[in-house]
Amino acid sequence: MIGLVSGGDWNILKWRENNGIIRSKSKNNLHNYCESWRMNVEVNNIRGFSVVPQECVESVKKYMTSSQYKSDCERAMEEVRVYLSECCTIKGDSKDAWIFDIDDTLLSTIPYYKKHGFGGEKVNASSLEAWMKEGKAPAVDHTLELFHEIRNRGIKIFLVSSRKETLRSPTVDNLIKVGYHGWATLKLRGLDDELMEVKKYQSKVRQQMVDEGYRIWGIVGDQWSSFEGLPSAHRTFKLPNSMYYVP
Repeated sequence: MIGLVSGGDWNILKWRENNGIIRSKSKNNLHNYCESWRMNVEVNNIRGFSVVPQECVESVKKYMTSSQYKSDCERAMEEVRVYLSECCTIKGDSKDAWIFDIDDTLLSTIPYYKKHGFGGEKVNASSLEAWMKEGKAPAVDHTLELFHEIRNRGIKIFLVSSRKETLRSPTVDNLIKVGYHGWATLKLRGLDDELMEVKKYQSKVRQQMVDEGYRIWGIVGDQWSSFEGLPSAHRTFKLPNSMYYVP
């Protein structure tokens, strides 16, 4: 597990060189290492980081604003469609459910992180929430299409986010403005939830759903904390995001 340190203190190549892991600071080493760092974030091998290493900020920026990022997200959504084509027997009792996260799943925070170092700066919660209150986040287009496809199948959509309850009004307005509508429930963190790890909060919400008789066919999110813990969904689909880590 990576410790929580500031971007200025965490120099990957210097640390690895001092520990005898690498001997050269060539551009190829840097590129390859940063790509490996990003990939290991995605597969949940690297956890708990509070900043993107300074040497890798440019790599993360290039990826998150690239056609490859869009292609990777689109492929994930294609796999959801394949799963939906063969997985689910919809009973028509209004108990079939699907969960979406919000940030960098339905709404993109990339415009915010463009101004804040693509994860190279430690997240300022007040600044980020002020941006969220503006309600200007664009839709994640590939997920917008899938959202409506799932809803049209008669599956109830639950939006479960680590955003605070105080952000409900701007969040709803933002979602509607960019094309989302018809979800069943929007779950945000109340005062009692704010001290709880996000993964425990997400698990708590799923337990409430299961207790109410819902069958959770799937979850789409950009953080592993959206999926961890019990009860679990039948399937989970992760979108790429190496700009930040939510525990």
